[in-house]
Amino acid sequence: MTGVRLLLVADTHLPKRAKELPDEVWAEVALADVVVHAGDWVDLDTFDQLAVASKRLVAVYGNNDGPELRAWLPEVARLNVGGIRLAVVHETGDAKGREQRCDALYPDADVLVFGHSHIPWDSVTPGGLRLLNPGSPTDRRRQPFCTYQTAEIRDGELVDVELHELPPRG
Repeated sequence: MTGVRLLLVADTHLPKRAKELPDEVWAEVALADVVVHAGDWVDLDTFDQLAVASKRLVAVYGNNDGPELRAWLPEVARLNVGGIRLAVVHETGDAKGREQRCDALYPDADVLVFGHSHIPWDSVTPGGLRLLNPGSPTDRRRQPFCTYQTAEIRDGELVDVELHELPPRG
């Protein structure tokens, strides 16, 4: 069985924090079977471009997304892909208590992709929920690098989760 390749991004904040997505991210879009965006797009153009370029786009709106994006996107997205129950949301609240809170809010998910903090995150809750935050490919905030994640679903399991650091923009 071949795997399902995932690209995980969030907090693109275009064009406020950068003019465009990095070329490396666009290259990953072309390779991905499913592109997941966990909100804070800011502009509708990026959504349109990703929707056209992606084989399948799963996305939510974030706190910085206005009425145009909220008209197209849900607050929470849920899907079953490759035998994995995936949920996507922008905000999960403070890091303190996150794992217990997410166990309670997403009991029907195996993996929760979230954004908002721009801080990469990869953990497993006491209930077995995998929490992934890809950081931001365009706004590192207090992080040393802009980031995104890739993963694969193979034989009903999430494998090869990798955080990618992007080179500084010149």
